[in-house]
Amino acid sequence: MKISDVRELLKDKRVIEEINRHLWIESQKAGYSIGIERATDEWLRLYAEGWMKYHMPEKYQELQVRDKKEQDRKKRGSKAKKSSTKKRDSRQRK
Repeated sequence: MKISDVRELLKDKRVIEEINRHLWIESQKAGYSIGIERATDEWLRLYAEGWMKYHMPEKYQELQVRDKKEQDRKKRGSKAKKSSTKKRDSRQRK
């Protein structure tokens, strides 16, 4: 997930409630307040994708498609670099 996706997710009141719940539970386990920053970071890293998949399936699908396209673009870019490097290497050997 990109930072813009996280910002959009944090605008949702339900997400804030989940983060506050996570803060309370983890603070109880630790015996002290873990702080809202840590709770937010942990929740986003551990639970945001699953929450979005369940509560916002359309948006989740959009993100999956976008991420897949970006990965494909990166793969094509690295393949082009490898092939140009191979051509250059073979020319230098001759």
